[in-house]
Amino acid sequence: MTTTTPPIKETAPRVSKSKPQRIRRGSVISSTGLYIATGVAAFLFLVPFYLIVRNALSTDAEITGEEWKFFPTDIQWGNISELFSDNTVPFATSLWNSTIVGVAHTVGVLLICSLAGYGLARIPYKHANKIFYLVLVTLMVPAAVTFVPSFVLVSSLGWVSSFRGLIIPGLFSGFTCFLFRQYFLGFPKELEEAARVDGLGYWGAYWRVVVPNSLNFFAAIATITFIQGWNAFLWPLVIGQDQEAWTVQVALSSYMTNQTVNFHLIFMATAISILPLVLVFLFLQRWLVQGVAQTGIKG
Repeated sequence: MTTTTPPIKETAPRVSKSKPQRIRRGSVISSTGLYIATGVAAFLFLVPFYLIVRNALSTDAEITGEEWKFFPTDIQWGNISELFSDNTVPFATSLWNSTIVGVAHTVGVLLICSLAGYGLARIPYKHANKIFYLVLVTLMVPAAVTFVPSFVLVSSLGWVSSFRGLIIPGLFSGFTCFLFRQYFLGFPKELEEAARVDGLGYWGAYWRVVVPNSLNFFAAIATITFIQGWNAFLWPLVIGQDQEAWTVQVALSSYMTNQTVNFHLIFMATAISILPLVLVFLFLQRWLVQGVAQTGIKG
């Protein structure tokens, strides 16, 4: 006799009806927490800017008074004219000097460090790795160690209180060179090989192919470099011994002395000095994020 086995009924797996609801609730809670954290971070970030603007348009009595007001009763627009008409501090000249130093510093760093990084990443040379390691060693040397020798060298060349002394010593950055090398290592070689087929050398491939296709990264490095050059204080303070060579950060420090403290001028000068940085960051923030993401820390 033959026995027949009954067919096995396939049962569909049971799906919990409450699971999607739990997922939705979890996503809603996580998104709500994210919005709250972002709002708190934005508030904490904007509070200093509010204080700067509020105090810049106030009098010294309102700034140091015991009674706090969200905004001054009488807005002091005259603080702007007082700032630029002050004969003791050439603030307009310092703004111009910082602009020249920041732009020249940015252009020089981009040109020199990008060429150095491209050479270390693309040009075949048996000592390329050794040179790259030497560049990395410079990152381990504290800036305080090289400060005095740099000043002695600049002073011996007669560059004190001049744009050459403010700009030239900072035209090379080991860290920026490192970033460019790492980025160029991840750059598609096919584009450069196609350029060499057309008869271009290393310089032609760099200038006509690599640079136009790396504008995001260049913009990111330019933004960071310009902010660093604009905010530099110690080196311009030592080199700019004449008032005509002061940068904006040195001019800001002159409003606070042992005898007097001009609070309203300090805050007005601060508000005006950070305005170029805010504009540069807002204009280049998209390229800044994309460029940092393309650094390619590998190789």
